[in-house]
Amino acid sequence: MILFISRYRLTQFAFCRKIIGARYYTKGYEAINGPLESANQTFFRSPRDSDGHGTHTSSTILGSKVSNVSMYGLGSGTARGGVPSARLSVYKACWFGGCEDADLLAAFSDAIHDGVDVLSISLGQLPPQQIYFEDPISIGSFHAFQNGIVVCASAGNKFVPRAVINVAPWILTVGASTVDREFPSYLLLGNLKQLKGFGINTTPDQGKQYGIISGSVAAASGIPSRNASFCKNNTLDSNSIKGRIVVCILETLNDDRKEKAIAIKEGGGVGMILIDPLAPYVLFQTVVQSVLIGKAEAEELQSYMDTEKNPTARIYLTVTSAGIKPAPVMAIFSSKGPNILSPDIIKPDITAPGVNILAAWSPLATKNTLGNSIDFNILSGTSMSCPHAAAVAVLIKSAHPYWSPAAIKSAIMTTATLIDNTQNFIRNDDATIATPFDFGSGHINPAAATEPGLIYDFDTNNLIDLLCSSGASDEQLKKLTDTPVYCKNPPTPSYNFNYPSIGVANMAGNLSVYRTVTYVSEGPTVYYSTLEAIAGVKAWVYPDVLRFSKSGEKMTYRIDFVPYKSNNGSYEFGSLTWKNDVHMVRSPIAVNVVSV
Repeated sequence: MILFISRYRLTQFAFCRKIIGARYYTKGYEAINGPLESANQTFFRSPRDSDGHGTHTSSTILGSKVSNVSMYGLGSGTARGGVPSARLSVYKACWFGGCEDADLLAAFSDAIHDGVDVLSISLGQLPPQQIYFEDPISIGSFHAFQNGIVVCASAGNKFVPRAVINVAPWILTVGASTVDREFPSYLLLGNLKQLKGFGINTTPDQGKQYGIISGSVAAASGIPSRNASFCKNNTLDSNSIKGRIVVCILETLNDDRKEKAIAIKEGGGVGMILIDPLAPYVLFQTVVQSVLIGKAEAEELQSYMDTEKNPTARIYLTVTSAGIKPAPVMAIFSSKGPNILSPDIIKPDITAPGVNILAAWSPLATKNTLGNSIDFNILSGTSMSCPHAAAVAVLIKSAHPYWSPAAIKSAIMTTATLIDNTQNFIRNDDATIATPFDFGSGHINPAAATEPGLIYDFDTNNLIDLLCSSGASDEQLKKLTDTPVYCKNPPTPSYNFNYPSIGVANMAGNLSVYRTVTYVSEGPTVYYSTLEAIAGVKAWVYPDVLRFSKSGEKMTYRIDFVPYKSNNGSYEFGSLTWKNDVHMVRSPIAVNVVSV
């Protein structure tokens, strides 16, 4: 579902309504896949949400304040969206997990005509990213940008480098990170050792210990033990697992974790311990008591099972733990850069909360809730982080209604924080320090973003120059813009595009990069520069002091790079920060030195 957010463009008669518009689109989907009814799934031939995803994301942006909410008692408290005073227009263009180009473009067109202010897109294609001229999200969002609409989109959930999607420079691309709350479900072994795991276990277990068995030693007849270890359908022997908790492993990152629990229940098992060495903290609901454990806990569990003739365990009820440190941490699933389409444009742009987010849910969306009708659900993904960033865009648009989409994007990026709640640099899930290819400019900082001090602005003509520098043809540009467009000769180098971050994907010798900042505060001020060192590259900024006399004034600066060591194909990172008495305006830098 695509969400378009309007601030206050209402008549007095509509003022009390949260949802001020809703449309749906089926022609593209049905032309390719046949009638919606042929899918044999619950749906509404209307904008109504039967999936839950759109309800979750929209309530994250602008849900009203609601007290005493939880998911089966987890995360209990008061919930509200980022900007409860905003209004919502919904454009339902996807069906049963699929989105067709024609429907997406029709939704963009209507939203632009309706005059929305911010667009939140929690969807995207599988990597690798299509070129801009063939990708409906890139095309539709380009026209939205042309019409003054801020476009926020998910970075994707593909775990690996070079997999980030929705990378068009006119889109704010959002990665995902954790919050300072988690939902542990402890595993008590028969030797009284307690292992920390995660799960959604809310049904009382009567305090009973059950025998535990590895799926690999409970293989059904004719099934190799390795295949049985994945606990997939028809791989487990029911006599072996009956009344026991089964230990399972993942075959691939994309394994259907719920399917494993179903296979165990159908075989008479009473619980599942799923070893997930990458993302054990990402919750999901299962038909039997289940707990996810990481690598260290799995090693302790295996040691116990190897030494105990009749190993047993008990899965405790899930609890809510707040004040978790460190936080935020980059989610391991959040798709990473570099940007394969525009290598000089660092992607993702930003990160925001996207792990185990509690938000509203459609009570009719029971497919992913074990058939239960619930009003709030806990989900993870860049689909969840995107609406957080969109809410910040709404806040800035409300404070500065005449700012361009690029200015709002710049405000979010240059004010982002790099520091977690332990006052250390934000890290990845494996404890390495996050880089711009993990989180872009950093973690969203709503309070700072509304008053950034300086902004990096650009318009459609600048975007055309950027595309020309990447070799776009006249035909491709016309396809994107819907009007004849011709490239300058020579084009402006893509590393000189006035983006809030600074990337040079192919540095071959000395090189200068230019940027122009616009002063957006009041009264005279002076900004001083600080360059963070980049391994293998010397750098200087000219001028290193910027003096502004009034709001709206623009100044251009230059960074001279002198490489002295090749990177051997790997990027090195640094940053440039402009600072006055009030504001810090930071731009991450990523360079790949191919020759000196």
